Amino acid sequence: MGLIGSYRLRMRRRRLIARAVLRRKDLVPVAQRTESLRPDAILLFATLRNERVRLPYFLKYYRDLGIDHFLFVDNDSTDGSRDYLAAQPDVSLWTTPASYRKSRFGMDWIMSLLRAHGHNRWCLTVDVDEFLIYPFCETRPLRALTDWLDASSIRTFSAMMLDMYPQGPIQDQPYREGQNPFEIAQWFDSGNYTFTRNWPYGNLWIQGGPRSRTFFASRPRQAPALNKIPLVRWDRSFAYVSSTHMLLPRGLNLVYDRAGGEKTSGCLLHAKFLDTFALKAQEEMARGEHYAESREYKAYLNGLAEQPDFWCKWSEKYINWRQLEILGLMSTGNWA
Repeated sequence: MGLIGSYRLRMRRRRLIARAVLRRKDLVPVAQRTESLRPDAILLFATLRNERVRLPYFLKYYRDLGIDHFLFVDNDSTDGSRDYLAAQPDVSLWTTPASYRKSRFGMDWIMSLLRAHGHNRWCLTVDVDEFLIYPFCETRPLRALTDWLDASSIRTFSAMMLDMYPQGPIQDQPYREGQNPFEIAQWFDSGNYTFTRNWPYGNLWIQGGPRSRTFFASRPRQAPALNKIPLVRWDRSFAYVSSTHMLLPRGLNLVYDRAGGEKTSGCLLHAKFLDTFALKAQEEMARGEHYAESREYKAYLNGLAEQPDFWCKWSEKYINWRQLEILGLMSTGNWA
């Protein structure tokens, strides 16, 4: 990096932390239950807007996985999400009508909560349509993974986002509240991914999958990034740079390579492509609060007009985490 490059990253980290401290004023507490959190509590952080139909299964999934407490920022929902979350005994909730775009797409709000409640705790930051899969997740709780990471002096855990989709047009299979979304979105792309090194930050940049081939076929470099670092033993000096794609200090992004082989990693099963997706895309386009003037959502709406079927002859039906490891999409590393 050199002294100048290191200095620039250090200054950027300080600016990001300062933004988060300032944006804390946007958040109004609705239900704050953090006073009794244990020092070793595993926390989940998420920002949402109008996701009521997804919340029952999302909470059940992560409770079963071993999350001790949920911290949500509700960005002015109008569908009952706020009332539903406020009634949950293991949820702390803040609300804000402020601009999602001006808060770095919610990351300033999340970082303010991470600083206040996540310091020296394992913190999982996800969207409400993302479901963490890690080695042995069917038999070992999340605390088994975090205990092993602690014992190995590892502070970050990476997960490639894996877009899941149904066979046939997504509007043909209605999703009902509380349903496991992967009863519908059972398929994924086992290949067609590109991996490049993002040298300034040291992380891998992953693109591809069904969104790339369906919505960004003519401009694959504009396809969404799939690399994420959602699970971190947080410290007040840390900062997320772009969503959960990368962190500062830079060394936290070295989550794949190690001497002698691969580091342990997981996947985030992404349940975006349900029948609710078209309405959500229209809402977000109208709000205009997303990255690059909602370029991604413009591509989605243009593609959805043709009622696409993401399924193709190379699609793979999801079975379990071992299947993903065999395909090279995640790794047990040296976690036995």
